[in-house]
Amino acid sequence: MPGHSLILKNSLLVKKIAKELGFMFCGISKAEFLEEEAPRLEQWLKQDRHGKMAYLANHFDKRLDPTQLVPGARSVISLAYNYFPKRDLASEGNYKIAKYAYGRDYHFVIKDKLKTFMQLLTDKIGEIHGRVFVDSAPVMERAWAQKSGLGWIGKNSLLLNKNAGSFFFLAELIIDLELEYDGPVKDYCGTCTACMDACPTDAIPSPYVVDGSRCISYFTIELKENIPASFKGQFENWIFGCDICQDVCPWNRFSQPHTEKAFDPHPDLENMGPSEWKEITREVFNDLFKKSAVKRTKFEGLKRNISFLQT
Repeated sequence: MPGHSLILKNSLLVKKIAKELGFMFCGISKAEFLEEEAPRLEQWLKQDRHGKMAYLANHFDKRLDPTQLVPGARSVISLAYNYFPKRDLASEGNYKIAKYAYGRDYHFVIKDKLKTFMQLLTDKIGEIHGRVFVDSAPVMERAWAQKSGLGWIGKNSLLLNKNAGSFFFLAELIIDLELEYDGPVKDYCGTCTACMDACPTDAIPSPYVVDGSRCISYFTIELKENIPASFKGQFENWIFGCDICQDVCPWNRFSQPHTEKAFDPHPDLENMGPSEWKEITREVFNDLFKKSAVKRTKFEGLKRNISFLQT
């Protein structure tokens, strides 16, 4: 067993590397079964809050137990990476896409940083076994981020931070190295219900519970079928994702623009008006969103979303 001074030294090294790689926050928690999350997740799935996102019901045990993803795991390092843009492109009267999708797909940008992180740790400490994750495996990233003190889970189910709001990506390193563990922070939502009140599709039926099957992000990205006609007139011009519950959150007044060049929007994206969106061709789509998360909805999906708003 490593001595406490070595554990502390390694933990400080983790935080130092995180800062050097541009991560906004870094917290560490013990890799153990997420006991409190188990009944919540089970209940959420039973109520079909995941809609057609069947993958969310898979790997139930792996979602709750990091040692099933990384045998011998001792620590979960949670990281936050800012994506708040310098300019909000979601103007009134125009079609809107979520801020996280303005630039290059975050999966690639952050995954590269996580690989570098692992390499730097290994160089300094020696052989470490582990895996890196960025929204691509059954990892309950918000639960881990909360556990390690990066923030608290808000009423809109997103992780909120007192100094930075919620416009950041979460990522994790699950490793077999024992570290000094951080603790959670308190919930600062108080009596505020801004996110619940603002959601046009009533996707937040009660505090801390999001009905994924009613969320605009679900309809415009995940749903592969036609959008139910009963939701007509409720999308407020969102064609890829939705930022409403974040935009109205009082904590997001502390959001600061990111400094990550890869997240800057394609110059042509800033000039897209309603007519450009309506007339978008496959060629323009491929050029604009070549390395973007918007590719996930595919050209046909984006056209479907736009025509749903028009009819």
